[in-house]
Amino acid sequence: MSRSDNLSGMVRHAIRMMVGTLASRILGLVREMLTAALFGATRQLDAFYVAYTIANLARQLLAEGALSASFVPVFSRTLENKGKESARSLARQALSVLLLGGSLVVVLGIIFAPLFVNVMAPGFAAEERQLAISLTRIMFPFLLFVSVGALAMGVLNSMGSFFIPAVAPALSNIAYILFLLATMKNLTIWNLSIAVLLGGACHMVFQWYWSGKMGIVLSPAVPKRDNTELKSMMYLFFPYAAGLSLNQINPVISRMFGSFLVGGSISVLTYADRVLQLPLGLFVIAISQAVLPMLSRQDPNDRIGFRDFIRDALRFNLFVILPVSVGLFVLSQEIVHILFYRGAFTVWAWHATGTALAIYGLGLPGMASSTVILRAMYARRMPKGAVGVTIVTVAANLAACALLMPIFEYAGLAGATAVAFTCSSLYGGWALSRNLKENLGVFRLKWLAKILSSTLLMLATLIGLKMIMPYPVSNTVGLRALWLIGMILAGIALYSVCTILLSCSEWQWIKDALKQKKKTTD
Repeated sequence: MSRSDNLSGMVRHAIRMMVGTLASRILGLVREMLTAALFGATRQLDAFYVAYTIANLARQLLAEGALSASFVPVFSRTLENKGKESARSLARQALSVLLLGGSLVVVLGIIFAPLFVNVMAPGFAAEERQLAISLTRIMFPFLLFVSVGALAMGVLNSMGSFFIPAVAPALSNIAYILFLLATMKNLTIWNLSIAVLLGGACHMVFQWYWSGKMGIVLSPAVPKRDNTELKSMMYLFFPYAAGLSLNQINPVISRMFGSFLVGGSISVLTYADRVLQLPLGLFVIAISQAVLPMLSRQDPNDRIGFRDFIRDALRFNLFVILPVSVGLFVLSQEIVHILFYRGAFTVWAWHATGTALAIYGLGLPGMASSTVILRAMYARRMPKGAVGVTIVTVAANLAACALLMPIFEYAGLAGATAVAFTCSSLYGGWALSRNLKENLGVFRLKWLAKILSSTLLMLATLIGLKMIMPYPVSNTVGLRALWLIGMILAGIALYSVCTILLSCSEWQWIKDALKQKKKTTD
């Protein structure tokens, strides 16, 4: 398969994931809008978010981390080289290992919940700490649901199905929203934890069912000691899990420092992060998930070919994410106002969340790049490199939090996250190029000049439009929504026209991907 076909295939799979992800991320925003209206930004909600963070560590560690990194390359190669029956056997044995290990982690999580809460929220008062402990214990089985869903997602991605795994979280959000609406008359913070569990179960069952429809029924099978593919998967899993476990220290660090700030600080950071998840999931996760199976099929000895593919994947990622980063930075206050400013959500919460979102937006290119670089490291079997990226992220985050929080409070914590992922992407690029013994060459002057000039023109135009036509804060929701949509469309149109006129090659990749997609549907 030629490099051009690989690129158009990557873009095509990414587009499918973007379409599927759009519904789930929009529903995720609706979910947070409902939570904000019902609970605002309070210390009680801070306790819920601390508990949810602890129970949700599996999403990065397993669903988007070590399980995907270790299972997808091995499963893809088994499917291609040994056929569907061998791949099915590997998936079933992997499920048994996952259920055993996941159940053990759930039991340990329930037992040691007080320790986890004490570490994550040392600034909580006794009553707040006890609430967080109880919520953590209720939600810990969520880890098991997400883990099984992650395995099914790996199977589906490896078999070329990207839309279903992308849309599966929509069911989770629908279950969460419907449960809260159904129990509004007797609403307490406990309802949120039950809603999370129901959503996780729906997310798991849907992907499990679809995996069965595609011929891989995920039922447990006794692991065989002589299964070389399972051994290879486990060999990759543990170092990646160790590295990604370190990476989970990042949200813990933010929660730890945030527990010493004014009540609601953790909540506003969480609300800002939820908004960030829309572009993060829509573009970054979609592209990185599409990249991994294709990288796994690359010839490991073809260093130049691998380098060219990952360079172009990074360029496409930045091509998409840089204008999104600019839009979030310029329009953060308006986005937060229209999404959350109602009910128990106060003026302070509005401005604080908007500030955090703007700063998070600056770190989005770093988050996007480090995610794709990690996928490349998984495909190259570089567990030490992945651990190194994680260590850099954690060290930079910890140092930046300590420096920035005393001065800028919650804004300093958001800034620390942006700094950490920017540092990790730079280190990851260096480590990957060293492994390949080839410079990645992402930031060649000609490409950089085209992208930066288009992005800076978009930035200046949006700021100018805001000055000429300010956000109609006191008008109806409809008019405010039209203003925001108009600004977003203006930014997209300007960036698109500029990059087309400058003949950016990314548009050709999109065109080729759409042509191939049309052929497959004809």
